[in-house]
Amino acid sequence: MNHHPSPTDADLTIDGTGLLCVTLLRRLRAAIDSAKPGTIVHVIATDPAAPLDLPAWCHITGHDYLGPVPGERPVYALRIAAGARPTHPGKPWHTQQE
Repeated sequence: MNHHPSPTDADLTIDGTGLLCVTLLRRLRAAIDSAKPGTIVHVIATDPAAPLDLPAWCHITGHDYLGPVPGERPVYALRIAAGARPTHPGKPWHTQQE
């Protein structure tokens, strides 16, 4: 039987409470650097731009954006993808090829 993890079950949680998205993405990038493909990551993000920025960042990098996680806090889920494009350490909106 093939078991797919639920987006509501996190393997890794990044707390970005109070951070602007650029700082949050830097923290996220560092935290997932050694994560294995398939890892479900929850990102707690209070920046109002997060619902737009997180899916856009996933699109740029190739990670799978899974959407908001139901609950009282603003949490968004993504899945680490095999072969994702790494971003610049200080410029999370730029892949290392740019």
